[in-house]
Amino acid sequence: MSDNNFDVVVIGGGPGGYVAAIRAAQLGLKTGLVEREHLGGICLNWGCIPTKALLRSADIYRTMQHAASYGLSAPGASFDLAAIVKRSRGVSAQLSAGVKGLLKKNKVTVFDGHGKLAGPQKDGWGKVVVDGKVPATLSAKHIILATGGRARVMPGFEPDGKFVWTYKEALVPDSMPKALLVIGSGAIGIEFASFFNALGANVTVVEMMDRVMPVEDEEISILARKQFEKQGMRILTGATVKGLRKSASNVSVQVEVGGKIEDIVVDRVISAIGVVANIENIGIEGTKVKVDRGHVVTNKWCETDEPGVYAIGDLTAPPWLAHKASHEGVICIEKIAGLKDVHPLENSKIPGCTYCHPQVASVGLSEKKAIEKGYQVKVGRFPFIGNGKAIALGEPEGLIKTIFDAKTGELLGAHMIGAEVTEMIQGYTIAKTLETTEAELMHTVFPHPTLSEMMHEAVLSAYGRAIHF
Repeated sequence: MSDNNFDVVVIGGGPGGYVAAIRAAQLGLKTGLVEREHLGGICLNWGCIPTKALLRSADIYRTMQHAASYGLSAPGASFDLAAIVKRSRGVSAQLSAGVKGLLKKNKVTVFDGHGKLAGPQKDGWGKVVVDGKVPATLSAKHIILATGGRARVMPGFEPDGKFVWTYKEALVPDSMPKALLVIGSGAIGIEFASFFNALGANVTVVEMMDRVMPVEDEEISILARKQFEKQGMRILTGATVKGLRKSASNVSVQVEVGGKIEDIVVDRVISAIGVVANIENIGIEGTKVKVDRGHVVTNKWCETDEPGVYAIGDLTAPPWLAHKASHEGVICIEKIAGLKDVHPLENSKIPGCTYCHPQVASVGLSEKKAIEKGYQVKVGRFPFIGNGKAIALGEPEGLIKTIFDAKTGELLGAHMIGAEVTEMIQGYTIAKTLETTEAELMHTVFPHPTLSEMMHEAVLSAYGRAIHF
């Protein structure tokens, strides 16, 4: 092959794209990757990673304020917002450099610039045009679109860099808002609400649905709302924003709740109402690539209707999660390489995590959805207050909930709220992948003292056998 001829070219270097490129190289495929901005994509540079760095600072500050309850003293605890932001950006920069090193190690050729398809495949080869400092035209047998997504913008609430923020502006605040309104109570909205609330902002969350964190199990949502309100957040559900008025120093947001309009005056507004796929200017016009409701349509192997063209990650159907994108990248490449043990991705086995305080994590069906699907269910619950490790940590508020098929013992879903549940959910995710029933989970020995013991107890509870509650 010539220098610009490849087996695989990936457009986009986010958690889907760079993982796909590395896996392709591991399998002996000559691989090129085109990235226009930052290796690691939104997740690493403006999403998952920097928000976790911010939230870690908030967690430590929150603990410092309650040092006396641990027998410690931290008088005059304070924070430096600029230093918190600087640390967050440093973490992202370190990991972005790490991705660059991994690609180099695996001999993936990286092209800096904007990549787009140059029409349909001809004679088994597709072309990608790279618009960058060094323009190039690449040829490839297989082209993977991994261009990701961006924050959905609501008309009238366009980000202005001052009063109205998306996640990007919220990650690099130049000052601490005294009052903040967050539109949307999904993972992004609630994480930012939790961060700014912990640092002392007066936070109001506006959610259009009838409960906070509406994709979660209803019982978990109710518990989350109680904890958020206990921390001082104001939660408005069944509410819609109607408009805003800006002044020289603040913004007034008109919110309709229960048929009444309320003016809420804040310093800043964060709009967190979802993700829009980056389908513009990637060359899909004139090809057979289909778009449905703003996202590229693929089959279970990430193939589009255009021969030799694939799509993964936020460009495609939900859930829009980094780990889903990475897994799709691996599936896509292994199918291209002809591996025989490739399995399509099942959404029911994709965990979701929200790193607010308290943390929320889940996998599989909620109790309501399981019943709606016709299952007879057995539901187990175990509260954090019944766990010695949780009490020792000073984190006694939370719940582990399990849902089983009463007929077969299949684990249908698991839902958690409390300390470190984003680390524990993988246990139930593995159980679902292994098609584990309640019997195997009951027979598993969990270490003591750990938070994970509650996972065991929640299984036992579903069958009337819980020991410690």
